[in-house]
Amino acid sequence: MKRLGLGGPLLALVLLAAACTGPDAEPEAGAAPGAEESATTAAFADCAVLTAPVAAPSGPAGPTPGSGRLLPALSLPCFVGGGEVAVGELRGPAVVNLWASWCPPCRKELPAFQRLAERAGDRLRVVGVNSGDARPAAQSIGEDFGLEFPNLYDRDKRLLTELGGRAVLPVTLLVDAEGRIRHRDETGALDDAELATLVRRHLGVAVPS
Repeated sequence: MKRLGLGGPLLALVLLAAACTGPDAEPEAGAAPGAEESATTAAFADCAVLTAPVAAPSGPAGPTPGSGRLLPALSLPCFVGGGEVAVGELRGPAVVNLWASWCPPCRKELPAFQRLAERAGDRLRVVGVNSGDARPAAQSIGEDFGLEFPNLYDRDKRLLTELGGRAVLPVTLLVDAEGRIRHRDETGALDDAELATLVRRHLGVAVPS
């Protein structure tokens, strides 16, 4: 009879242990999943740009004024500098993305939001809200992905709680010039074409995809 060595059972145990700590598991504070080494580039922009005027939308007309829920009246610190930003006073057209470093679809779609910010210029605001995350992990993701749009830091998921509904990330909000939420997307990782379609349909801003 052929003797079985220890290699098979040991290998099975190793594989089983590895399955318990995959990318879907939330890391310990300070850990940055998927980032072996933090890049040296700076991440995120100062939130002072959120007060700059937004150019008039180009393309099809936006939705009728007055419809949609207003953004919640709460304040969150800016990731850069730590100054407080009144979320309820943000004005669009804007795309607000709630994300976390431990969320795989968030990491997948974040580069598309950076490209959206670059293509839209001053016609559209792109704002990130890092939610339920450790600051060093979020910083590492921002550096690795070259994220340059302004981000707020929401360690306790206050905005996600105020919004109600499914408490699952990522969440993307399309916000008009009155600060009203015209669309809430929770379909998973969005790509360039999907973002361009949502922005055109709900905010009346034409952005190349």
